[in-house]
Amino acid sequence: MAESTLLKLLEPVQRPSVTDTVFEELHRQILALDLPPGTKMSEVDVAKGMGVSRQPVRDAFYRLSTLGFLTIRPQRATVISAISEAAVMQARFIRSAIEAETVRMACERLRDDDLTALDDVLEQQRLAADARDPVAFHALDDLFHREICERSGHGFAWDIIRENKAHMDRVRFLSLSFASKDAYGDHLKVMAALRDRDALRAMAAMHAHLSRIKVQIRRIRAEHEAFFEGDPAPETLWPVTDI
Repeated sequence: MAESTLLKLLEPVQRPSVTDTVFEELHRQILALDLPPGTKMSEVDVAKGMGVSRQPVRDAFYRLSTLGFLTIRPQRATVISAISEAAVMQARFIRSAIEAETVRMACERLRDDDLTALDDVLEQQRLAADARDPVAFHALDDLFHREICERSGHGFAWDIIRENKAHMDRVRFLSLSFASKDAYGDHLKVMAALRDRDALRAMAAMHAHLSRIKVQIRRIRAEHEAFFEGDPAPETLWPVTDI
């Protein structure tokens, strides 16, 4: 009877679907620019290359398009979307507004075990930086921000952020070739403010961290102009005096 009761309490193991697997692999390659903007994508070629049917590829393509990574054109080639500078800055605005509030709440709500968990993430990120592993570093960067949202009781906020940050993600990934130490140092400042329960300092540190992209995008665009669409946004629209 005890065993039967225990089994009722256990949740079924969630295994990734074929669509999830295809989505995650394509997401990784697009983010890392292994599949750069302008690359033509074929359901048939991807399905053949990954050894799956076309339906999960079609579903993965749709999910990637909703994030802004793919432009699906019926009866024409599907392509990796170019980076939109306007979309990058819109994502920065959304993230700055939301994450300033979540980090403020985190100062009030995080327990010692939450702080320890965040310290562990930052230690893993330090090791990734030392190993010069940008893919792992970026994943841990996301994990740090997501954990703050979730541990502050606002996990839904990360869902909103993830839906809006595809263009920003590729710029952030490109910035890691010269700014990973800055990103890690910013996280340490946020962490110190969280540990001191200093909400104003935590909000300022988060805002400064997310605003670095205003300067970084200038260098990245100069080095990778072909990855971007349209003309650079006027500097008056994205002032950098608050960094």
